[in-house]
Amino acid sequence: MKEVLIVDDEAAMREALEANFRRHGWRVQSAAGVGEALSAFQQEPSRLVITDMRMPDGDGLQVMEGVRKCMPETPVILLTAYASVPDAVEAMRGGACDYLQKPISFEELESAAERFVGRASEPAGADGGVEAVAESLSFRRVLEQARKVARSDVDILIEAESGTGKEVVARIIHQHSSRRTGPFVAVNCSAFPENLLESELFGHVRGAFTGAQNAKAGKFELAQGGTLLLDEIGEMPLALQPKLLRVLQEREIDRLGDTKPVHVDVRIIATTNRPLHQQVKNGLFRADLYYRLHVVPLSIPPLRDRREDILPLAEYFLRKYEPAESRGMFRISKELSEQLKWHDWPGNVRELENVIRRELAFAAGTTLDGREVELGSELREDAAPGELRPGVTMHEMQRRLLEATLEATGGNRTRAAALMGVSLRTVRNKIREYGLAGRRAS
Repeated sequence: MKEVLIVDDEAAMREALEANFRRHGWRVQSAAGVGEALSAFQQEPSRLVITDMRMPDGDGLQVMEGVRKCMPETPVILLTAYASVPDAVEAMRGGACDYLQKPISFEELESAAERFVGRASEPAGADGGVEAVAESLSFRRVLEQARKVARSDVDILIEAESGTGKEVVARIIHQHSSRRTGPFVAVNCSAFPENLLESELFGHVRGAFTGAQNAKAGKFELAQGGTLLLDEIGEMPLALQPKLLRVLQEREIDRLGDTKPVHVDVRIIATTNRPLHQQVKNGLFRADLYYRLHVVPLSIPPLRDRREDILPLAEYFLRKYEPAESRGMFRISKELSEQLKWHDWPGNVRELENVIRRELAFAAGTTLDGREVELGSELREDAAPGELRPGVTMHEMQRRLLEATLEATGGNRTRAAALMGVSLRTVRNKIREYGLAGRRAS
């Protein structure tokens, strides 16, 4: 169950957020101030805290500090109607996961919440960093490379399929670097339209455009002294790429509407789920930016190529999502273990995570037997017998599976993602990759 504590002294705002989160399947606690919030959290901790910045009995930084004393890994999102660059930087240095300015759409807030809600349950290493499940030699080599390059301060490009754990590797690099005490800030380049992404990255001054009533710190400034993750860099619009290249070369940003550059001390880690060199050939990505990012490339093998990790990962997700009152009692049957081991996992680790969550949701007892989730069933039902002949590539089979699932759902991407056990973003990316964008989307 996704859990959130909402803290806001404005009753109307608090009740609206509470109603929206409940409608989307979250379990919600709410509080009207700092003292009430910390009391509620101590009695019943939530996996995520969303708090207003300014309240009569204190501020959001006090809420964050109190929450972190109880449970240090709890993600905190700060909301404010009075955004300022110094406040935002202080919040991110204090450990906030994000700093959002009111008025904010619920869709934007829930997107941020979904991005952070799983992190409170991620295992921590001896240095407080995120650990990755790595039994396979190939993935252990990737992690070894990541820890080595972390010692330098060069920018890094991570290329891998969706769902393989690119952000986990990026966080390991951050935790093993000299910047570990600084903030780790992530921005998804595919989540914003071009006109908003520039402001999100570089910030703006008051009056920079219609509606810019206050100055706003961009992600580069929020990441000062730390690491900035540019997720899905291949989705960045061409018009913004020269500005990013200048930042990488000069370590200066230009806020929208400002007349003077701002120096930034940030390490960049970029990720992509598609080969950027092909994007360069297709004219969708600048060659100079590609070579600037490609100084230290890392590649994460897909889950089907590191099968030694499948069962340990399944066990990890089982412990992560099993009910608290039955902690340690659930197990995976031999039959399901065999299914997990030999499935090809087109959705990689994220697909495996979703399978375990669904099995737990349908479990009648404490043994996951695989009856509710037949791996690969969509492929067997939708494919003609002749399609499963030797020599058909995995790429082609994935394309056919997606095409058949979209056909079966009438083009409903959300339903297709649920049936395939992958994220909606993965479905959208694969639709573009396989040229299926003409289908009705929803």
